[in-house]
Amino acid sequence: MAEPIRFPDVPTYQGWGAPVRLESELRDLEVIQGAVPADLNGTLYRCGPDPQYPPMQGDSVFIDGEGLVSMFRFDHGHVDFRTRYVHNERFKRQEESRRSLFGRYRNRYTNDPSVAGANMGTANTNAIWHGGKLLILKEDSLPWEVDPDTLETLRQWDYDGAVTAVSLTAHPKLDLGTGELLTFSYQAKGDATTDVAFYTIDRDGKVRHEIWFNAPWAPMVHDFAVTETHVVIPFFPLATDLAVIKAGGPFYQWHPERETMVAVIPRRGTADQIRWFRGPATSAGHMLNAIDDGTKLHLDLCLYAGNCFPFFPTPDGKETAPVPPLLTRMTFDLAGNGDGYTTTQLSPMPCEMPRTDDRFQGRPYRHGYMMCFGPDRAQGSMIGHLDLATGKLETWHPGEASSMQEPCFVPRHPDAAEGDGYLIALVNRMKEMRSDLVILDAQNITAGPVALIKLPTRVRSTFHGMWVPAQALATGQYPYTLLQDAKLAEARA
Repeated sequence: MAEPIRFPDVPTYQGWGAPVRLESELRDLEVIQGAVPADLNGTLYRCGPDPQYPPMQGDSVFIDGEGLVSMFRFDHGHVDFRTRYVHNERFKRQEESRRSLFGRYRNRYTNDPSVAGANMGTANTNAIWHGGKLLILKEDSLPWEVDPDTLETLRQWDYDGAVTAVSLTAHPKLDLGTGELLTFSYQAKGDATTDVAFYTIDRDGKVRHEIWFNAPWAPMVHDFAVTETHVVIPFFPLATDLAVIKAGGPFYQWHPERETMVAVIPRRGTADQIRWFRGPATSAGHMLNAIDDGTKLHLDLCLYAGNCFPFFPTPDGKETAPVPPLLTRMTFDLAGNGDGYTTTQLSPMPCEMPRTDDRFQGRPYRHGYMMCFGPDRAQGSMIGHLDLATGKLETWHPGEASSMQEPCFVPRHPDAAEGDGYLIALVNRMKEMRSDLVILDAQNITAGPVALIKLPTRVRSTFHGMWVPAQALATGQYPYTLLQDAKLAEARA
């Protein structure tokens, strides 16, 4: 008799965390408040984990699970919805066996013997459209390409063999002025290696530049940042120990005795041009932006004065106490001879999942958007808009028993001023166990929804995603990049 499919009765899989395990499709979502702007035409892609089967070891960390892609297609006031799992090797092997085959998070030494040597990638963290391809990302493997209309899984993508690293980050940076995608890999030659690779990929999806170097330890680097001239890769004291994972232990461990080390590299530079900066043990999951300021460089990030992933323990097995993420500016003096940096807190309220107007990634900017947390976490998260010029923070709360997912900014039109546009975000309706999609005026979020769109189902907390204009899907190039091309051509004439 077959074993019943039953998820363990533990917090990871209870309430909002309960797996949905559905692929769905619905044409014309119901608009329950306001109206969808007619000029909002394109697609919002999101990705997050949704476990396919109960875990082998009775529980896992919440960032584990098979990748489920969500798509909201906006077409002149109509919104259609679709979800599909990424049907990669991991998914297919488990589907065939009707059970989990992969053990502890990212630890191949705890897998079922039947999948020894199999691709462990979950493809559960981010969705990026670039070079005419929709890529689903998780830092444990190379990207998976899916069809931008049907979400059908097509193939794993290594840029026709030009990327030789074993994985790529879930947080590449799009330079919408040049059309370039900047990305990197850590533990780039396999588990517990110190190798790091950085790639510059042109607007057509061709690798044009790469840099290889070694980190101070086998790191965990979830996110990084770029400016117009430099790449900034922070190495926090989360590390992989090969002996530990071979013994069945956690893939990462927190080392509070180590320093934070930050590599600053010219965008078209070489490994011998890296400047290393160091500071106290801190961590961060996500960057807001980085900018050049004369001979200084500023990195704005949600910084934790401790371990941002408390479920990854110290080497003696202890979990660390949670600490709040505070939006902080790290400043590096590239003209000086020192290896330290300064920090300045930018916002009074703890926040996470920060986003900019993506046209200003790596460039001087004024507006930041994020999930904010009040003193009572039980009241749920809210959307925040920080004006970096004035320091003013405005928020919008979705209401009782509700919380927010990561906001995404959409310009009102390709050459709109920075911040002139909409914020789109999923709302978790905890009591109703379903989701809404909210559209806010990015310049006036306190006014409440421009439109509120009801979903009859629940979109389990997605991590990241992006907006792709209809024009980009049709032409293969972002309208902002084409607009910049036209401006450069006019300047040369």
